[in-house]
Amino acid sequence: MTTQEVANKLVEYCRTGKAENAYSELFSPDAVSLEMAGVQGFPERVEGMEAIQAKGEQWQSMVEEFHGMEVSDPIVAGDHFTCSMVMDIKMKGRERSKDEEIALYKVKDGKIVSEQFFYPI
Repeated sequence: MTTQEVANKLVEYCRTGKAENAYSELFSPDAVSLEMAGVQGFPERVEGMEAIQAKGEQWQSMVEEFHGMEVSDPIVAGDHFTCSMVMDIKMKGRERSKDEEIALYKVKDGKIVSEQFFYPI
């Protein structure tokens, strides 16, 4: 798949609540996931799908209520693409909010090899 095709498929999966499909279909087994420095409770870098899935499960355990998600159309440049995401969410111990982030992905040989997230801390 081209970078544009991967980007379109990822956005489709996120918009339809099928992110698990994205991880199993679109990601390289050796993918890397990067969080912003200083984020409480998450390592800055995890490597491999097993670690990425464990990080996702950890995040899910912190969610009290999930009310929906908006994902922008992807912007593609070479082997990278980005999209913005807004989650209407209530995390445990917090008020309901709309959390915004920018996600940046790198594609190699038709698979996502890295994901990186930017958001207010």
